[in-house]
Amino acid sequence: MEGRAVTARRVPRAGFILAGNHPEGDPARGLGETLRLFAFGEDLGFDVAGVRQRHLERGISSALPFLAAATQRTARIRLETDVVPLGYETPFRLAEDYATVDALSGGRVNVGISTSSPHGDLLASLGRSDDAADSYALIERFLEALEGHVLADQPLSTPYGPQVPRIEPHVEGLRHRVWLGGGSERSIRWAAAKGLRLLLGNLSDAGGHDRFEPAQRDHLDLYHSEFEGPGEAVVGVERVIVPTTTATAEQRAHYLAYAEARDARTAQPAELAGRRVVFQRDLVGTAEQIAERLLDDPSFDGRTELRVALPYGFREDEYRQILFDIRHAVLPELGWEPAATDAAASVSVTAHEAA
Repeated sequence: MEGRAVTARRVPRAGFILAGNHPEGDPARGLGETLRLFAFGEDLGFDVAGVRQRHLERGISSALPFLAAATQRTARIRLETDVVPLGYETPFRLAEDYATVDALSGGRVNVGISTSSPHGDLLASLGRSDDAADSYALIERFLEALEGHVLADQPLSTPYGPQVPRIEPHVEGLRHRVWLGGGSERSIRWAAAKGLRLLLGNLSDAGGHDRFEPAQRDHLDLYHSEFEGPGEAVVGVERVIVPTTTATAEQRAHYLAYAEARDARTAQPAELAGRRVVFQRDLVGTAEQIAERLLDDPSFDGRTELRVALPYGFREDEYRQILFDIRHAVLPELGWEPAATDAAASVSVTAHEAA
């Protein structure tokens, strides 16, 4: 980048997040495309590949079965849920599922969860009967289940012989790979107090600010100052990044129209469910323009990980071009290095489209 040298590793680890959108009546298409993109991202050297869990939408509604499939398509890249809302889950069953997928992956799962219950009014009749359960209490139970404490003094009699009664499979240390999706001061303080890692999105409580960047920086400082526990204080932040460097004219027009339609919400704070919130602007432009914005972003201080939030509903070839440009033209300007040397580093986007 002309006139500006990278003096430090501003982004130590980088990953991407997909929603797995699919056409009406054809979920296999979206799931298959997303699996291919996970393998593509691993070839490019990204550190993490994540999926959103979205209810009542044409996307991935159950992240863990998808990640179970992804364990068989990838070998190195970390696999992440961004995030599973615990409001609808049974803590011990979710712990069993996470541990099973982690065992299949060889220990590569990042456990991303949140306290939310989206579309609660529509799903109430199909959910648990204890709908008054506190969401943070559910997380406490989930963490306890992951820790694998023995649940009784006497072994269980099973067809496999006497068994110690605890959540199985038990994966040592999985509890220390739990990331809490936050954005409110309460969630950030809670994550720090429990020794959890933290995922921050493109929406944040505004606090005393009218812009997103200083508001999120306050949350990072709060988390690091209050972090306790044997685990590591780690934060990953989402940014919508859409570079146009190798895009076709058609793709560039699509990307710019996408950003323009979303830009108005970032102009000033908004009210959302009684909260005063601010939104991060999408980063759409040349790789150089995007790198400049990220270098000026106060959240990236050499400790904070990046999660590229890929837009909803784009085509597979567009996702491949975006990931390719980010890997080759954006991240190197931030001091990031790929997780492994790979043949895909020098292969064109067009060649990957045929994979």
